Amino acid sequence: MFCTLYSDDSLLAVNKPAGLLAVPGRGADKQDCLASRVQNEFADALVVHRLDMGTSGLVVFGRGAGMQRHLSRLFRERRVAKRYVAVVAGKPEHSGEINLPLAADWPNRPKQKVDAASGKPSLTRYRLLAHDAAMNTSRLELEPVTGRTHQLRVHLAAIGHPILGDALYGESTAERLLLHACRLSFVHPLSGEVLELSCDPPF
Repeated sequence: MFCTLYSDDSLLAVNKPAGLLAVPGRGADKQDCLASRVQNEFADALVVHRLDMGTSGLVVFGRGAGMQRHLSRLFRERRVAKRYVAVVAGKPEHSGEINLPLAADWPNRPKQKVDAASGKPSLTRYRLLAHDAAMNTSRLELEPVTGRTHQLRVHLAAIGHPILGDALYGESTAERLLLHACRLSFVHPLSGEVLELSCDPPF
Protein backbone atom coordinates (compact mmCIF):
# COMPACT_ATOMS: atom_id res chain seq x y z
CA MET A 1 0.00 0.00 0.00
CA PHE A 2 1.08 3.56 0.66
CA CYS A 3 1.27 5.81 3.69
CA THR A 4 -0.39 9.25 3.71
CA LEU A 5 2.05 11.71 5.27
CA TYR A 6 0.13 14.96 4.77
CA SER A 7 -3.30 15.93 3.48
CA ASP A 8 -5.43 19.05 3.29
CA ASP A 9 -8.01 20.44 0.88
CA SER A 10 -5.40 21.33 -1.75
CA LEU A 11 -2.80 18.58 -1.78
CA LEU A 12 -1.63 15.21 -0.51
CA ALA A 13 1.83 13.83 0.20
CA VAL A 14 2.30 10.07 0.37
CA ASN A 15 5.17 7.63 0.84
CA LYS A 16 5.50 5.44 -2.25
CA PRO A 17 6.91 1.98 -1.57
CA ALA A 18 9.72 0.67 -3.75
CA GLY A 19 8.57 -1.63 -6.56
CA LEU A 20 5.29 0.18 -7.23
CA LEU A 21 4.70 2.17 -10.41
CA ALA A 22 3.84 5.84 -9.84
CA VAL A 23 1.35 5.91 -12.75
CA PRO A 24 -0.16 3.16 -14.93
CA GLY A 25 2.13 1.55 -17.48
CA ARG A 26 1.34 -0.09 -20.79
CA GLY A 27 -0.57 -3.35 -20.56
CA ALA A 28 -3.17 -4.82 -18.26
CA ASP A 29 -0.50 -6.11 -15.87
CA LYS A 30 0.81 -2.56 -15.22
CA GLN A 31 -2.41 -0.85 -14.12
CA ASP A 32 -1.81 -1.23 -10.38
CA CYS A 33 0.09 1.89 -9.38
CA LEU A 34 0.40 4.56 -6.71
CA ALA A 35 -1.95 6.95 -8.55
CA SER A 36 -4.82 4.45 -8.74
CA ARG A 37 -4.37 3.40 -5.12
CA VAL A 38 -4.39 7.01 -3.94
CA GLN A 39 -7.46 7.80 -6.07
CA ASN A 40 -9.33 4.92 -4.48
CA GLU A 41 -9.04 6.84 -1.21
CA PHE A 42 -8.96 10.44 -2.52
CA ALA A 43 -11.02 10.62 -5.72
CA ASP A 44 -9.82 14.12 -6.67
CA ALA A 45 -6.08 13.35 -6.31
CA LEU A 46 -4.06 14.00 -9.48
CA VAL A 47 -0.38 13.21 -10.07
CA VAL A 48 2.00 16.17 -9.89
CA HIS A 49 5.37 14.41 -10.34
CA ARG A 50 6.74 10.88 -10.44
CA LEU A 51 9.35 8.59 -8.94
CA ASP A 52 10.94 5.61 -10.69
CA MET A 53 9.33 2.28 -9.88
CA GLY A 54 12.32 1.22 -7.79
CA THR A 55 12.52 4.48 -5.84
CA SER A 56 10.60 4.97 -2.61
CA GLY A 57 9.55 8.12 -0.82
CA LEU A 58 7.62 11.35 -1.09
CA VAL A 59 5.13 11.92 -3.91
CA VAL A 60 2.78 14.93 -4.05
CA PHE A 61 -0.74 14.92 -5.52
CA GLY A 62 -2.91 17.94 -6.25
CA ARG A 63 -6.55 17.93 -5.15
CA GLY A 64 -8.28 18.80 -8.43
CA ALA A 65 -7.01 19.94 -11.84
CA GLY A 66 -6.34 23.55 -10.86
CA MET A 67 -4.17 22.60 -7.92
CA GLN A 68 -2.40 19.96 -9.99
CA ARG A 69 -1.46 22.62 -12.56
CA HIS A 70 -0.23 25.00 -9.86
CA LEU A 71 1.92 22.38 -8.14
CA SER A 72 3.24 21.04 -11.45
CA ARG A 73 4.38 24.55 -12.30
CA LEU A 74 6.31 24.76 -9.03
CA PHE A 75 8.20 21.57 -9.91
CA ARG A 76 8.76 22.66 -13.51
CA GLU A 77 10.11 26.06 -12.45
CA ARG A 78 12.43 24.43 -9.85
CA ARG A 79 10.66 26.08 -6.92
CA VAL A 80 10.53 22.80 -5.01
CA ALA A 81 13.56 21.84 -2.89
CA LYS A 82 14.14 18.09 -3.20
CA ARG A 83 16.43 15.80 -1.24
CA TYR A 84 17.09 12.09 -1.64
CA VAL A 85 19.11 9.54 0.29
CA ALA A 86 21.03 6.85 -1.57
CA VAL A 87 23.53 4.13 -0.77
CA VAL A 88 26.24 3.89 -3.43
CA ALA A 89 29.30 1.81 -4.21
CA GLY A 90 32.65 3.19 -3.10
CA LYS A 91 33.42 6.51 -1.44
CA PRO A 92 32.89 9.78 -3.35
CA GLU A 93 34.38 13.08 -2.26
CA HIS A 94 32.81 14.57 0.87
CA SER A 95 30.59 16.79 -1.28
CA GLY A 96 30.41 17.88 -4.87
CA GLU A 97 28.43 18.49 -8.03
CA ILE A 98 27.79 16.29 -11.06
CA ASN A 99 27.17 18.48 -14.09
CA LEU A 100 26.70 16.12 -17.05
CA PRO A 101 24.13 16.51 -19.88
CA LEU A 102 21.67 13.65 -20.25
CA ALA A 103 19.69 12.24 -23.18
CA ALA A 104 17.60 9.17 -23.93
CA ASP A 105 19.59 6.10 -24.97
CA TRP A 106 17.05 5.15 -27.66
CA PRO A 107 18.48 1.76 -28.70
CA ASN A 108 18.50 0.73 -25.03
CA ARG A 109 15.25 2.27 -23.76
CA PRO A 110 14.32 3.09 -21.02
CA LYS A 111 17.98 3.85 -20.28
CA GLN A 112 19.37 7.38 -20.33
CA LYS A 113 22.98 8.31 -21.06
CA VAL A 114 25.49 11.12 -20.72
CA ASP A 115 25.50 12.90 -24.08
CA ALA A 116 27.72 15.96 -24.51
CA ALA A 117 26.43 16.64 -28.03
CA SER A 118 22.65 16.57 -27.62
CA GLY A 119 21.96 15.99 -23.92
CA LYS A 120 19.98 18.40 -21.77
CA PRO A 121 21.85 20.26 -19.00
CA SER A 122 21.61 18.23 -15.79
CA LEU A 123 22.96 19.06 -12.35
CA THR A 124 23.11 16.97 -9.17
CA ARG A 125 24.64 18.05 -5.86
CA TYR A 126 25.67 15.44 -3.30
CA ARG A 127 26.94 15.28 0.26
CA LEU A 128 28.59 12.31 1.98
CA LEU A 129 26.66 11.30 5.09
CA ALA A 130 28.52 8.11 6.08
CA HIS A 131 30.96 5.55 4.71
CA ASP A 132 31.01 1.83 5.49
CA ALA A 133 34.64 0.84 5.04
CA ALA A 134 33.95 -2.87 5.49
CA MET A 135 31.37 -2.92 2.69
CA ASN A 136 32.97 -0.05 0.74
CA THR A 137 29.61 1.69 0.39
CA SER A 138 28.53 5.25 1.18
CA ARG A 139 25.31 6.94 2.20
CA LEU A 140 24.72 10.20 0.33
CA GLU A 141 22.28 13.05 0.47
CA LEU A 142 21.38 14.05 -3.09
CA GLU A 143 19.90 17.25 -4.47
CA PRO A 144 18.68 17.03 -8.08
CA VAL A 145 18.77 20.66 -9.23
CA THR A 146 17.31 19.59 -12.56
CA GLY A 147 14.79 16.77 -12.87
CA ARG A 148 15.81 14.58 -15.80
CA THR A 149 14.66 10.99 -16.17
CA HIS A 150 16.90 8.67 -14.10
CA GLN A 151 19.16 11.67 -13.40
CA LEU A 152 20.47 10.59 -10.00
CA ARG A 153 21.05 7.03 -11.14
CA VAL A 154 22.91 7.99 -14.34
CA HIS A 155 24.96 10.74 -12.71
CA LEU A 156 26.20 8.56 -9.86
CA ALA A 157 27.01 5.67 -12.19
CA ALA A 158 28.88 8.10 -14.46
CA ILE A 159 31.28 9.10 -11.66
CA GLY A 160 31.88 5.48 -10.71
CA HIS A 161 29.56 5.25 -7.70
CA PRO A 162 26.36 3.53 -8.88
CA ILE A 163 23.41 3.30 -6.51
CA LEU A 164 23.17 -0.17 -4.96
CA GLY A 165 20.39 -2.31 -6.37
CA ASP A 166 20.36 -0.47 -9.71
CA ALA A 167 20.18 -3.20 -12.36
CA LEU A 168 20.04 -0.64 -15.21
CA TYR A 169 23.12 1.43 -14.42
CA GLY A 170 25.12 -0.59 -11.93
CA GLU A 171 24.89 -3.99 -10.34
CA SER A 172 21.84 -5.46 -8.66
CA THR A 173 23.71 -6.03 -5.39
CA ALA A 174 20.76 -5.19 -3.14
CA GLU A 175 17.21 -6.45 -2.90
CA ARG A 176 15.91 -3.07 -4.06
CA LEU A 177 17.16 0.21 -5.48
CA LEU A 178 18.61 2.04 -2.47
CA LEU A 179 17.21 5.44 -3.42
CA HIS A 180 14.58 7.30 -1.38
CA ALA A 181 12.94 10.71 -1.77
CA CYS A 182 13.21 11.95 1.80
CA ARG A 183 12.39 15.68 1.76
CA LEU A 184 10.31 18.16 -0.23
CA SER A 185 9.89 21.85 0.53
CA PHE A 186 7.77 24.44 -1.28
CA VAL A 187 5.40 27.35 -0.67
CA HIS A 188 1.91 26.05 0.10
CA PRO A 189 -0.44 27.28 -2.65
CA LEU A 190 -3.15 28.43 -0.23
CA SER A 191 -1.42 29.46 3.00
CA GLY A 192 1.63 31.03 1.34
CA GLU A 193 3.82 29.46 4.02
CA VAL A 194 6.69 27.05 3.37
CA LEU A 195 5.54 23.43 3.64
CA GLU A 196 8.28 21.05 4.75
CA LEU A 197 7.62 17.36 4.08
CA SER A 198 9.92 14.58 5.25
CA CYS A 199 9.99 10.81 5.18
CA ASP A 200 12.84 8.69 6.57
CA PRO A 201 14.37 6.05 4.29
CA PRO A 202 13.57 2.40 5.11
CA PHE A 203 17.21 1.38 4.61
